[in-house]
Amino acid sequence: MTDVTNLMAVERALRTAAPHDLLDALRDCLTRCYAASEVELLMIDYSLSVLQPVSARRQPGAAVPAHGNPAGRAFGAQELFAQEDGHDGAVIAYVPVTVRGDRLGVLTARLPAGGLTPEVADELCEIAEMLAREILVAGRDTDLYLQARRRNRLTLAAEMQWQLLPAQACRHAEYAIGAQLEPAYAIHGDNFDWSAGGDRLVLTVSNGMGEGIEAALLTNLAVNALRNARRAGISIADQAALADQAVYAQYRGRMFLSVLLLDFALDTGRVRVVDAGSPQLLRLRTSTVERVPFEAQLPLGMADETPYGEQEFEVRPGDRLIIVSDGVSEVASTAGERYGERALIRAIHATRLLPAAEVPRAILAELAGHRAADPDDDALIVCVDWYGRPGADA
Repeated sequence: MTDVTNLMAVERALRTAAPHDLLDALRDCLTRCYAASEVELLMIDYSLSVLQPVSARRQPGAAVPAHGNPAGRAFGAQELFAQEDGHDGAVIAYVPVTVRGDRLGVLTARLPAGGLTPEVADELCEIAEMLAREILVAGRDTDLYLQARRRNRLTLAAEMQWQLLPAQACRHAEYAIGAQLEPAYAIHGDNFDWSAGGDRLVLTVSNGMGEGIEAALLTNLAVNALRNARRAGISIADQAALADQAVYAQYRGRMFLSVLLLDFALDTGRVRVVDAGSPQLLRLRTSTVERVPFEAQLPLGMADETPYGEQEFEVRPGDRLIIVSDGVSEVASTAGERYGERALIRAIHATRLLPAAEVPRAILAELAGHRAADPDDDALIVCVDWYGRPGADA
């Protein structure tokens, strides 16, 4: 049976702690309530490759790989994993720190022999979710948790791009999303964004031109113009038109960007689409992967007052959508062979059993093996798993 008193004590401690002291407050609570020791928080880095400890003073070599070890197992499976520690019967619990599908890292705690009962395991999972929520709030006031996610220094352009992003994953009853950008520490102009409501999900994926600060400024303008229009409650066609005008007014056609806008009706699975010279979209349905074609329209900002029209298609429960930028499809090998749609389809089949949050990283890892040299363009992959609304008619 869950000990509500312990959970209330942890919730109160986290809520009243200073933003930079969340871990110390949690450590005191876990020591007092569960006799825990060696409590640590590991944050996932931007490339989803290592878990790094939260500390004001970073210790060299303290990071652990995000795969192939107990912490990585808990992070990848999104389940508590326990491992015996030494000869005294003590157990180390590795608990995913996640909120609404946004995977932030792993909480570790060493518990005494017999201390990890099923009830305590459930409580630790609830506590880890409490911690995740508080970390997101604390990020308004401290850089500590953002710094813990950085294995290397970000370029200024990448700093601007990461500040635009909503998260790298989210999960709701009707769908799950996973997304990843590479090179994570030096991205230029690619971007993704989403907004969920009670009846709709709006997802945008953009592929900007240019490099460095110029590319980041272009994307910042376009993404904020799209958000401004979306928050006014207008259709995605009008969102595209208003963002197009904003970009054209600034650059007069010298700079532009391709965007795919998707508006999902959560109860029916009908999707309205605006394809403004967009990234590719492929759909995995049962065992078949096929490209979903749309009528191509001009990228945002290429011409003055471009009109945009909407198209429709349908997603069904069990469908998986994969959206990729040209930094994926155009990558060349040492022999000059493009990665292309055929290779991408093979990668989609190979990752079909992974959750949506893991798919982009896995495909990008395969892409890195194909690439002839260091990337000279962003590579963006977004994965959407569609479950459909529970209880809705097929």
